[in-house]
Amino acid sequence: MKCLLIASESAEVLFYWTDPEFQQNIQQQYGSSQEEGQGLPAFEDSISTLFAPIIISCSTMVDRLGDSYTSFTTENNHIYVLHQFDECLYIAVNGDGEEGEDALRRKIYVMKKMIEVRFGMVTLSSNLLRRELRPQDTEQRARLWKHLQGLLETYSHLRENDQSFLVEAVERLIHPTLCEQCIEFLERRLVQQLNSSAERAGEEVLHAFILVHTKLLAFYSSRNASSLATSDLLALIIMAQNMYPSNVDQDDPGPESTSGSGPESFYTPEPSPTDRDSSKRVSSPMFEFMDPDVQMAEDSLQALEVPPPDPSTPRRVFLEISGKDGLYPMMPHSLYCLPLWPGITLVLLTKIPTSAVALSVYKFLEAFAKLEKCLNGGQEGSAAARGQLAIHDIRSKLDKFIKALGPSELQASQQNCWMILLNSLRSCLYFYFYSLIPWCKNMKTQLCGIYRQCFLIDSGPGDFPQRLSPRLQERAQTMAQEKLMDWKDFLLVKSKRNITMVSYPDFPGLIHFICVDRSTGQMIAPSLSTTERTTSELGKGPVAQFIKNKVWSLVSTTRNFLRKGYSTVTLRDGDFYFCYFLWFENEMGYKLEAGDIPLLPDDSAPIGMLAWDYYSRKLLRYYSKNHQGEVVRCYELLTVHLGVIPTEIILQHCRQLASKLWEPSRNPLL
Repeated sequence: MKCLLIASESAEVLFYWTDPEFQQNIQQQYGSSQEEGQGLPAFEDSISTLFAPIIISCSTMVDRLGDSYTSFTTENNHIYVLHQFDECLYIAVNGDGEEGEDALRRKIYVMKKMIEVRFGMVTLSSNLLRRELRPQDTEQRARLWKHLQGLLETYSHLRENDQSFLVEAVERLIHPTLCEQCIEFLERRLVQQLNSSAERAGEEVLHAFILVHTKLLAFYSSRNASSLATSDLLALIIMAQNMYPSNVDQDDPGPESTSGSGPESFYTPEPSPTDRDSSKRVSSPMFEFMDPDVQMAEDSLQALEVPPPDPSTPRRVFLEISGKDGLYPMMPHSLYCLPLWPGITLVLLTKIPTSAVALSVYKFLEAFAKLEKCLNGGQEGSAAARGQLAIHDIRSKLDKFIKALGPSELQASQQNCWMILLNSLRSCLYFYFYSLIPWCKNMKTQLCGIYRQCFLIDSGPGDFPQRLSPRLQERAQTMAQEKLMDWKDFLLVKSKRNITMVSYPDFPGLIHFICVDRSTGQMIAPSLSTTERTTSELGKGPVAQFIKNKVWSLVSTTRNFLRKGYSTVTLRDGDFYFCYFLWFENEMGYKLEAGDIPLLPDDSAPIGMLAWDYYSRKLLRYYSKNHQGEVVRCYELLTVHLGVIPTEIILQHCRQLASKLWEPSRNPLL
């Protein structure tokens, strides 16, 4: 019984996702109220009718009280979590007891993050975002909602089954030799050939990386690229998994492919197979309707046959970049996901030729936001004077921007709209003070409209395609396959048994651990497989599942304590002893003194690195105030011990494990 809804203030559905149980419940509820002989109402209408009282109630409370509720629980124990982002209301519901308020709030923020990656600065304008989320064309709306629903389902699956998405950090495949060879291959062969090709249509490959399921085998960034934020990298992994889902049972070539998984293991590649047909996509739907009656009653939008996208067509994504004068969010890139084999994917991230336009649009958005803030503060006279200075500065920069932007920078279909908007910008600069504040808001909307025209409107058939040619993509795919052909079976098994507790015999009684470097957004943990097919030190099936549930519960508990300002947590739960430590080090690896942790309200953004980077944006900035001019790094360690181990031995293990996992080179123990 799960649901996530995005609605406007007028109760118009902008997006929804439900699991089969919630959908069946709604259809039964509203189907029984229909007169005999009438068909079931469209599911979108039913869900709008269901949530309309809640949406109207929220709007009324905001209008009359200036406040609203963030969560509530009904008599039948259904939990509702609500959050208002500008004029869009997000509502997450759980009725089966599997998700609490924290999990629902995290799902809301992750959905917002994926929408920002998908639509960029258009999300800064509620009017434009509503139009993007709910296109008038029914088929286009069905395609978009299906895509967003797939992203949410993929995230939920990874959150429930993958340790890296549990703690929201990237996990690398640990094999130093192969990783180094692949990075060299990406740098000296793949990226160099792509960027020197005439078929790249002005695009430049900034980042290239190879994923084995969700684990990072190799990552390379060109010299012209800024660092890729952990939040964006995790979002890209979700998108890659959504396009080419990993099927654990079918992707696994069998345990005989490798004799071990620790650093001491040796592997002899098998002879290269000649069959290339293994590159076909292997996927299975995450939810299936088994009841034919339920399937017949599916929403008319979902019943539409949505054609799959062209694999050679890149996804437009909007990511954060760092410039000389600060961070610039939601800059346009092209995302290429090239499947090598089921479970192994080559990902290319390119800079598009008109990306400088997005940079300028963001700077103007910032300028208008500062002007609006300036006009809203102080006395009218002084505010007007400050506003006049800001207006002249904006106009000067705007004129330079218009002159520098040649006709070739934009496609022909965008020229007319662009000039209309710029003329509007120029003419509005002569408004008097009393109309400047609404004018600022209007100009921000129009700038977002320019951004939308440049980066979100599909190109017409006559426009020059700004993308890597299909032949160039195929060449990159073939090169990567040739490089990894002898290693693919090993990699698929290695991804499931990256490291194991066998590698740590010096810690008797230690069952499991997760260590995270929050400064780099990377984590290391023993594999935790719960399938009957794969055996680990924890056994298989119910035993491993029991330990997994304990680990997932521990992470949730420690986040609640961290929100309240605790950096150390020790808990005894039956036969187990749990520990959590958060600490800071300088660049030389010396531990810094413990400091206060900022307190967070219960309804704050969730602690993590995917939806919002709590560690770099909040925690490290807060702690670094007392360490000016010093590089501060943040680490987390979670351990699970048998309860019979003495407490002093457990604490000793934690200290030794922390020093062993992260060597002075700041690389994981490989």
